[in-house]
Amino acid sequence: MTNTEKVKKKILVLDDEKHVVTYLVTLLRKNGYEAIPTFNVEEALETARREKPDLVITDLLMPKKTGTDFARKLSRDKELKHTPIIVVSAIAGRDLAVRKAKAVFDKPIDSDKFLAAVEEALSQASEETS
Repeated sequence: MTNTEKVKKKILVLDDEKHVVTYLVTLLRKNGYEAIPTFNVEEALETARREKPDLVITDLLMPKKTGTDFARKLSRDKELKHTPIIVVSAIAGRDLAVRKAKAVFDKPIDSDKFLAAVEEALSQASEETS
């Protein structure tokens, strides 16, 4: 995939920790992606419905609603149910978000492996919709 194709790829980042969102958004943008920061499930759902991201990066443990809640709501949304998910969390348990995830990363992440997983998830999604 060329850098111009990457620019077209929108990636929604969901985490309640500002420094994690800042790190992931910066990393993704430096690698040619359009990264969209969100900090809670409600904001992420609203943004996902508006922006139609190509990929979602989510934490699992957050106040009020979890990444699992978010994954469940995505899977029930007619337009978003096929959006691939990558989990980045300190607690990578066995739940819906992890089962649906294309990849799971413990915090702190290895940026090279993370970017490779992002590329792979976007590639698979493109193939599935072709």
